[in-house]
Amino acid sequence: MDHLAMMVEIEHLSKYFGPVLAVSDVSLKIGRNEIVGLLGNNGAGKSTLMRMLTTYLPATSGRMTVDGFDVLTQSQDVRRRIGYLPESIPLYPEMRVEEYLRYRAQLKGLSRCKVRPRIEHVLGRCRLGEVRRRQCGTLSKGFRQRVGLADALLAEPALLILDEPTDGLDPGQKQEALALLRDLGREHTIVFSSHLLGEVESLVNRIVILRRGHLALDKRIEELREEADRERTLRFEVRGGREAVDGALRNCSLGESARSVRYNPLPDGWLQGELRLPGSLDPREDLVRQITGAGVGLRHIEFHRPSLNDRWNEINNRDVASLAAAPSA
Repeated sequence: MDHLAMMVEIEHLSKYFGPVLAVSDVSLKIGRNEIVGLLGNNGAGKSTLMRMLTTYLPATSGRMTVDGFDVLTQSQDVRRRIGYLPESIPLYPEMRVEEYLRYRAQLKGLSRCKVRPRIEHVLGRCRLGEVRRRQCGTLSKGFRQRVGLADALLAEPALLILDEPTDGLDPGQKQEALALLRDLGREHTIVFSSHLLGEVESLVNRIVILRRGHLALDKRIEELREEADRERTLRFEVRGGREAVDGALRNCSLGESARSVRYNPLPDGWLQGELRLPGSLDPREDLVRQITGAGVGLRHIEFHRPSLNDRWNEINNRDVASLAAAPSA
């Protein structure tokens, strides 16, 4: 990517808490107006990485820039360009929503002439009009999240960093939050953490996965989908001798792929077969004809395309040494 197109650049970033390595030699770049999903189990280093990027926590080693400004030496410039939604939103229960946003706008240094227009803008953008005069302590979790997001948007930041923005929301509130984030992605670069794969896959341009502080994956959604298409497998369940099944496979349109079939005996005496398919090949119709023509029983046949969840499980089953050796595999 072009250096000028970068909103975030992280180079060899590490963080120790005493003897504990929380983030290990992470390097990545985030372009303008990208929506990046930061994934990882509890303790993976997501929140630590976000807190370093937002200047709240110093790195042990490495370098970070936001919009060209160094996080360590130009922290004030960085903070002016970031809107941050922490996992625990520090609302004052006795303050009314509008009053809280006015207080936050003043803390952020907004000029007096901008405070009112910006408050009205974020109240509307985050659909908070109906609760603007309610005390923050009386709000539901969904509305508290919206107030936190409105606060993050007050200073018109170029970069939004959101730590678990949908955590604890009911399904309806999650859909509303994701729709809002999708809309905000047209004007802002967004980095948000989550442990919910489905919501990330439906929203982001790119996925970054951390495991035990290591960068385990950094790929665009399109790349992951293309890889999944190349790794399609065909699964089927048959009853009959393997020789008859192998003969049927050789006679259909599978070519050399027929030699790579793996069998797994099922408890009821049937066989489950699985083989990898090349390209866009769809041999199901031919395979059904050949198998049934050979007198072999067939009760199930399906495509399997690896999901993001499959990739997640594969990463979590790797040892940490392999992650350090191949961080984006």
